[in-house]
Amino acid sequence: MAHIPDGVLSGPVLVAGGLLAAAGVARGLKELEPVRVPKVAMLSAVMFVASLIHLPAGPASVHLLLNGMAGIVLGWAAFPALLAALLLQAVLFGFGGLLVLGVNTVNMAVPAVLTGLAFRRLAKEAPPRRAALAAAVCSGSAVLLTGLMVAGSLAASGREFEAAARLVMLSHLPVMGIEAVFASAAIGLLARVKPEALA
Repeated sequence: MAHIPDGVLSGPVLVAGGLLAAAGVARGLKELEPVRVPKVAMLSAVMFVASLIHLPAGPASVHLLLNGMAGIVLGWAAFPALLAALLLQAVLFGFGGLLVLGVNTVNMAVPAVLTGLAFRRLAKEAPPRRAALAAAVCSGSAVLLTGLMVAGSLAASGREFEAAARLVMLSHLPVMGIEAVFASAAIGLLARVKPEALA
């Protein structure tokens, strides 16, 4: 449900999403050092695969986002990583669409970047256990913020989408818990065995 399909959003929302996505991707590429490209590619591939795992959530179906973990590990580079994953999902499987690619990228990448910034404040020079707890809080928050942004994108496109916006928020609640546990385990392990990956 994090992927908004083509033909739903209004023109101004599409234009704003496209411009913000272009700015975010440009910033991410500017800060992306060549040595970090394999890490970005790997996380982009992981997010692409995770989107194929659908979870029932009442009348809707949701999937793992992993944008919180991407923000923690990649920072601003989460923008190009998410753009690549979303583009492949749209082209290969029809999830989302090409016209809404900018909006979908912004809805997932802005929470990712904010999550990364929050994690660095909460877990700076922290022991692995505290880093794992911070990752859980930040990852769950990224899913919540993504749900809010998707709901806001729908609501901004017309009153007829208000019910769908509420459904989006409710359907993302179970994903918050799952991703918090997953991120806690993954980031806690990284903090113990390879803390430089989180620098």
